[in-house]
Amino acid sequence: MNFAIVRYILGFILQFEGFFLILPAIVGLLYQETKDALIYFGVAILCIATGHLTIRKKPANTRLFTREGFTSVALGWVVLSLFGALPFVFTGDIPNFIDALFETISGFTTTGASILADVESLSHANLFWRSFTHWIGGMGVFVFIMAILPMMGGSTMNLMRAESPGPSVSRLLPKVKDTAKILYLIYIGITLTQIVILFVCGMNLFDAVTLSFGTTGTGGFGTKNDSLAGYSPICQNVVTLFMIISGINYAVFFCILRKQFKDAFSIEEVRWYLIIILASVGLITWNIADMYPTVGESLRHAFFQVGSIITTTGYSTTDFDLWPQLSKNILVILMFIGACAGSTGGGIKVSRIVILCKAIRKELDIMIHPRMVKKIKMDGHVLPHETQRSTNVFITAYFILFFASMLLISLDDYSFTTNFTAVAATLNNIGPGLDLVGPTQNFGLFSPFSKCVLMFDMLAGRLELFPMLIILLPSCWKKY
Repeated sequence: MNFAIVRYILGFILQFEGFFLILPAIVGLLYQETKDALIYFGVAILCIATGHLTIRKKPANTRLFTREGFTSVALGWVVLSLFGALPFVFTGDIPNFIDALFETISGFTTTGASILADVESLSHANLFWRSFTHWIGGMGVFVFIMAILPMMGGSTMNLMRAESPGPSVSRLLPKVKDTAKILYLIYIGITLTQIVILFVCGMNLFDAVTLSFGTTGTGGFGTKNDSLAGYSPICQNVVTLFMIISGINYAVFFCILRKQFKDAFSIEEVRWYLIIILASVGLITWNIADMYPTVGESLRHAFFQVGSIITTTGYSTTDFDLWPQLSKNILVILMFIGACAGSTGGGIKVSRIVILCKAIRKELDIMIHPRMVKKIKMDGHVLPHETQRSTNVFITAYFILFFASMLLISLDDYSFTTNFTAVAATLNNIGPGLDLVGPTQNFGLFSPFSKCVLMFDMLAGRLELFPMLIILLPSCWKKY
């Protein structure tokens, strides 16, 4: 392990977090929350100063191998969250550090699971920071750093692979820095577009900004206790559209920008993603039709909740925990499927589900025709064996972690539905579950130990498991 390069990268992360913290400080000044503003400025200075001390000595060897890349990403997100939780504690809005850390990790991992019973009691500075963590974590802080600052040349691809969601990561452009830049330009463009549309539709600017951070980052933290239930139907529909857009592989938007429309609309994963959404909406609309005055209202709530759950955003317009069992079971299934690879969404990812289904079909065909030679294809190309192997390993590790987490939090003695959906909601970075962690409830009921388990799940889910699992191996920390 090259500890010097890991230290160096963590220093850059702290410095960037310090500059990010200046924005909520400015928001605090604008809303005359002087005490909170000063606290945010103080924590920002602490992060910048600590980061500066950490990067003063540049490592002699700046080469990044897979081990350093995965370790830097895992520790980077932990350090980011530890310092990011300080403003919540110092302002007194979340005085317990474990709770503040849970809220912060939930923000950065774009999970949206909260321990707060009264969100509206937070200051504007804390509400802004809470939602801004979604936006930072959505595309990823390492992608942001690579877009701004070329640190280690081509070896930074190991950082992008460790942080980016999906079974495989590739460059959109020859240089990693250029790929990071185009990703962030698309990300910023989608965010600004949503802010403008929500503001034009009658939403106040503060809510339009914070909700857009949560939508584009597929996070789910809102500024109201009822999430989005109190907003107008047109604002809800706008958020629905942008949630679904944010769950699409960003390679599609890149192809559209380059006018490669044939390539954009030939991506198999995106087609299945949209088919799953439409089929789920149709079934749920039919199933909940008797619960709302009109079919149009049933359709609106169904579209919103399907879009919110499959993209792992986690906003709600209604208490879907009161829906019939069929509708709730569909939503739970969508929790596991998740969004597209290469998007800001969580979950297993549609591409992995498609690969697994094709692998099952291949095995069935071979059973019938033992001499058949059949290759699995995606988008007209033969899928490399490495991708198939990594998909199988990911699914195995995913369910081992899932059931281990369920067993651990069951020590709190809550219902199976509560425990199952709490782990599903955190490991898949969704936010709300069912029963005691439903859309009108929160995660404050869990013990500090269970909260730590769920925090690990949120980080593991956001980083595609392996970076968080690798740092648990003793061999990871051995020097070369």
